[in-house]
Amino acid sequence: MLRELGERGSLAAVARAFHVSPSAVSQQLTALQRRVEVPLTERRGRNLVLTGAGQALAEAATQISVAMSSAEQAVSRYVQDPTATVRICAFNSAALTYFGPLLGDLAGEGNPRLVCHDRDVGQDAFPALAADYDLVIAHRLEHSAPWPSSLTVLPLVREPLDVAMSDRHPLAGQSTVGVAELIDEEWVSVQDGFPLVSALHSIAVHAGKSLNITHRINEFFVAAAIIANSPAVALMPRYTAAPQPGSRIVLKPLRDVHLSRHVDILCRPESLYRTAVQKVLRTLQNRATPTRLDGKDAEGTV
Repeated sequence: MLRELGERGSLAAVARAFHVSPSAVSQQLTALQRRVEVPLTERRGRNLVLTGAGQALAEAATQISVAMSSAEQAVSRYVQDPTATVRICAFNSAALTYFGPLLGDLAGEGNPRLVCHDRDVGQDAFPALAADYDLVIAHRLEHSAPWPSSLTVLPLVREPLDVAMSDRHPLAGQSTVGVAELIDEEWVSVQDGFPLVSALHSIAVHAGKSLNITHRINEFFVAAAIIANSPAVALMPRYTAAPQPGSRIVLKPLRDVHLSRHVDILCRPESLYRTAVQKVLRTLQNRATPTRLDGKDAEGTV
């Protein structure tokens, strides 16, 4: 306002420029004057004009205006830059499923620079990751509490949970398996606090008997190695937990308990204003199709 007063010559002209009343301009200039030891304005006849100190401060205001404009342009360039860096994290099996294809799809000039991280955390810890990453691929069981409303949640895929077993297991020849057939089996579970624990609890509740949990393994590749070489069984996601080729693991749907998890993308709302983030998001969503990457269904050998 001090700068405008110097250029426009009157409180009324400044008020018109800011679409406020002359008294509002006067109040702002009075508040500014209280922070400066020397007079910034003086009366010359009927006009209020700048003193030398006021002129010096008005010139500084011009520099501030230039800096603010430059900052706004820098933000605009950052938001609109299609090649800016995008940081993404995912739980292990989602990282295995999506990171390689995503990097391939975004290779070449004109695409965002993708920085990938895998984060193996409990369900409750996923929302906090949105403070450190632009996009967070997270998972939760279908009937668990929703993600916090402060985050933007973009569904990626709803993924059934099947029972994994060796292709030599006595139940391997069946198209589906029931809880009663599994209740006395050895089970591979994940560590406490991870989503699949409550899914196993649902099976135990349905059976009215605790499961015989022998091993606790978070990494599906390790679990698959145990299952392939023992009578143990485990719950595994149908799409994102693809065991190693040749591991001789089969996935069997449960016929009396329907279990699934939601794989979602979490982010802070402001992240979606960035062009680069939007491009990564669209590419990721195009990759999220409800089919196995090897083309086999839930009853096939993987």
